[in-house]
Amino acid sequence: MLDLVTTSTEDVEGLMDGLGRQAKLAARVLATASTETKNAALHAMADALVASKGDILAANAEDLKQVEGKGLQPSFIDRLTLTEKSIDGMAQALREIAGLPDPVGGVIAAWDRPNGLKIERVRTPLGVIGVIYESRPNVTADAGALCLKAGNAVILRGGSDSRHSSHAIHQCLFAGLKAAGLPQHAIQIVPTTDRAAVGAMLTGLNGAIDVIVPRGGKSLVARVQSEARVPVFAHLEGLCHIYVDASADIEMAKRIVVNAKMRRTGICGAAETLLVDSAAIGTHLMPILEALTEVGCEIRASAAVLKVFPGFKPATEEDWRTEYLDATISVGIVDGISGAIAHINTYSSNHTEAIVAEDPLVVQRFFNEIDSAILLHNASTQFADGGEFGMGGEIGIATGKMHARGPVSAEQLTSFKYRVHGTGQVRP
Repeated sequence: MLDLVTTSTEDVEGLMDGLGRQAKLAARVLATASTETKNAALHAMADALVASKGDILAANAEDLKQVEGKGLQPSFIDRLTLTEKSIDGMAQALREIAGLPDPVGGVIAAWDRPNGLKIERVRTPLGVIGVIYESRPNVTADAGALCLKAGNAVILRGGSDSRHSSHAIHQCLFAGLKAAGLPQHAIQIVPTTDRAAVGAMLTGLNGAIDVIVPRGGKSLVARVQSEARVPVFAHLEGLCHIYVDASADIEMAKRIVVNAKMRRTGICGAAETLLVDSAAIGTHLMPILEALTEVGCEIRASAAVLKVFPGFKPATEEDWRTEYLDATISVGIVDGISGAIAHINTYSSNHTEAIVAEDPLVVQRFFNEIDSAILLHNASTQFADGGEFGMGGEIGIATGKMHARGPVSAEQLTSFKYRVHGTGQVRP
């Protein structure tokens, strides 16, 4: 395990190459590690997290102290802050991951050929995964555990603002690996805050890294997609929409919209735009807006909303493209489900969208004609989470269309190979 270091830029290349070589060696061991051994490590990690709460909270306090006075958004501070409850949550997530079926070796499909060959498509680890994330120290535990479950080694590069918290959590993961007799380099954390380390990871570390997973803001993901020389599981911004149809139950709609926006405003599954059916202006619009304002949400209203209920701040074109990550929501009127689909397909980041409706035909069109990673009916967008999907946690929500899409959990961190069994066949 590496301690936190101050590394000169000249040393970064050598440091990162060393991490890559060590991860590659560890990945070979993990690829054939038994389910029992991996699960034992995960439970030991969870135990270490609970036992080390004091150290983790002290490290987190140091990180929070260093960002004081920087004028950071409340959503940033919320993601950075750890509590006893959140540490217990991390530990529970690790135990849930241990309880998941082991994806490695699972037979995805099998079939026989007329010539007698028996063919199987079987899940295999990806190898070495590089995870680059910003000030979300909980990702250290989630990513390390999920990669391990899927038989992968991982190199973690967290944000500099959370370096003490992430390092304290990593020590618990290291203790779990040691307790289970697994390679100490199976889960490594980059020990320097030098940004050149990110650039080195994006090159693939001389073939050591097989996949990069970015978890952060638009600028981070844009850099990764632009510079990476290895495949990327893209986690773009969560520009999430919620559409309230005229057929929606009003009380349900109020409850879902308030939760989708205000439960935690700083997460990627928080709703950023509310669309209301024009046929529901007289029945649904004002009760929902009142429910939002009562809990302190700022409304950015379209011209159509202001025409009916003046007094809100006007929404600009930029508002429809903004992930607020704060107690602010854009509100527009649309011409039924067709208008909602048109608006969402224009402005969505393809992360998560929700519809509140009782008309099954409206719901069917919403599901069929919107191509986001997660679609919900009569439920809050805040359920866009691997843990809530029963996946035991996630590295992120992939918004691309290749390989993994939606919550990236253990199963999504595998590839596959073909096993072909013969009885002496040769090709004519």
